[in-house]
Amino acid sequence: MIRYFKTDNQIIHEEERLEDGVWVQMTGPTQEECEKIARELNVDIDDIRAALDIEESSRIELEDDYTLVLVDIPAPEVRHEKQSYTTIPLGIILTPDVIVTVCTEDTPVLKNFVVNRVKEFSTKKRLRFVYQILYRTAATYQMNLRTIDKRRTEIEERIGEKTEDVDLIDLHELESTLVYFATSLRANGAVLDRLTRYKRLEQYPEDKELLEDVIVENKQAIEMTSIYRDILNGTRELMSSVIDNRLNNIMKYLTSITIVMAIPTVISGIYGMNVDERWMPFAHTPHGFLIICVLTLLICILSLLFLRRKKML
Repeated sequence: MIRYFKTDNQIIHEEERLEDGVWVQMTGPTQEECEKIARELNVDIDDIRAALDIEESSRIELEDDYTLVLVDIPAPEVRHEKQSYTTIPLGIILTPDVIVTVCTEDTPVLKNFVVNRVKEFSTKKRLRFVYQILYRTAATYQMNLRTIDKRRTEIEERIGEKTEDVDLIDLHELESTLVYFATSLRANGAVLDRLTRYKRLEQYPEDKELLEDVIVENKQAIEMTSIYRDILNGTRELMSSVIDNRLNNIMKYLTSITIVMAIPTVISGIYGMNVDERWMPFAHTPHGFLIICVLTLLICILSLLFLRRKKML
């Protein structure tokens, strides 16, 4: 899908065709749509389709008549029937008169511009527009990171009697997401470092300040990712320790029960031996069987009290 947007007096509205000062938003474009834009703007179609390959890495490519900026942005996805996050490429093509964005899906990073929620946004100030996109990208990373930490906190609060195996799977999913984020943020950081040396388009003083803010926000997102990964690892170790401790308690309980149950088994085994009854205590005593049963029960009770005192039961 291709949409054309243009701002007048900082108010965005949709256009019907391509013209100077327009923002071309391409969302999941078809081959025909890519060929159309490539032909009208004299852009290599491979550069347009680069953002449609999820394996593409963040980079900047300087061509004769345009510049390609490729960054990774966060995107929601469903894994194991639960909402999670991943990263997808976002391509930004700067031409002398037009800016083009290419993405496989309608991302929240660009929605804020479409609904006119970004201050001092103009499609004519193309380089500032790029910096604003990158700023929204870093802010979206931070927002998603806080959501991930909130989900980790919910899992951590259930550690104990309510801990389930699915919580380990959820922690693994969160850890995988943080790995994706860390890799993409570092790659985006390399792009930002190169943008500081970008001299092809005119930069206003406000643009340079905005770029510095973007770099700071990206570094903060990287730091948040590192911190949350460390905390997540600690939560995983805590959960594993709790599960191991629970298993040890069960094994200790079963071992204690086995010891107590072995007492009547041993006594009944001895009295079941084929020996002269003269050598068996209580063999000729009235109610001898009852006496033996009572003594066995007393021994079992004493064993239970001993195990309880030793905190083995």
